Amino acid sequence: MRALSERPVFITALILILLFSFCAVQFPFVISTRVLGNLLTDNAYLGVIAIGMTVVIISGGIDLSVGSVLAFVGVMLGVLITGQGVDPIIAFAVALVVGTAFGAFQGAAIHFLGAPSFIVTLAGMFLARGAAFLLTEDSIPINHRLYGVLADANLPLPGGGQLSFAAIVMLSMLVAAIILLRRTEFGLNVYAIGGDRRAAELMGVRSGRTTVAIYAFSGFAAAVGGILYSLYTGSAYPLAGVGLELDAIAATVIGGTLLTGGAGGVLGTFLGVLILGVIQLYITLDGSMSSWVAKIVTAILLLLSILTQRFVAAKAVRHRS
Repeated sequence: MRALSERPVFITALILILLFSFCAVQFPFVISTRVLGNLLTDNAYLGVIAIGMTVVIISGGIDLSVGSVLAFVGVMLGVLITGQGVDPIIAFAVALVVGTAFGAFQGAAIHFLGAPSFIVTLAGMFLARGAAFLLTEDSIPINHRLYGVLADANLPLPGGGQLSFAAIVMLSMLVAAIILLRRTEFGLNVYAIGGDRRAAELMGVRSGRTTVAIYAFSGFAAAVGGILYSLYTGSAYPLAGVGLELDAIAATVIGGTLLTGGAGGVLGTFLGVLILGVIQLYITLDGSMSSWVAKIVTAILLLLSILTQRFVAAKAVRHRS
């Protein structure tokens, strides 16, 4: 049974290997730690947000607010650091608290109001994006010295590559999320609620507290993504992250997590993020293809992922019978 549940991750890994091999055949220089380091850096903020999204989807929910929270956090950092002269460390702490509290508020609304997560987080998406525009309608450059220090805080890799601060944060979040989901009571409760909320409650799972914690974690991840995005671009803009929630959902589904909840994991999501990154890398290196080709390929991969999930689920049913 465990092998059946893990099969989508192996398929995702196989797709990543095939796509990367296809890219390497035409552009051999991509087989280097330098390109790998850049790939991780370029997709670090998406990876962190997708990790939070995975936890939500495993529980049977959805969080459409993450892209807007990223934008709001970025704008708030720009206002605090550039506009008010606040120390970046303090600004980062404030951003993390605000993002986590915003997610927890959404989780509480979903549980206590009995409202669908789609509607609540859709409202949260509009709220966070509108709040970002209330702070400013312009792009705010962030030129603090700490940003330069963090940009240069790289871990050397064999072959001349470097693992950036953003990539290290993403990988640390990945490891922490794996432990959280697989080795803690919270993780077991997330899977239980996603599999069957009513049955989980009958077994003693406190669904309200768990739901609030799930969306608080997603809000925290979105805030971390906002910090990484501000470090990546060196600026803040209220239109940042538009559609990023859809990319996070796509990476999660391609990684093998069921949209119906109860199955999946962040390792598959990480592979899904890399797949999206490799597709974009190939289009950039080719130079003659429209960026919209990435959306078409992503759509095809999503359909293949759904078919794979259905096949694995059907085989699991036959295995039990």
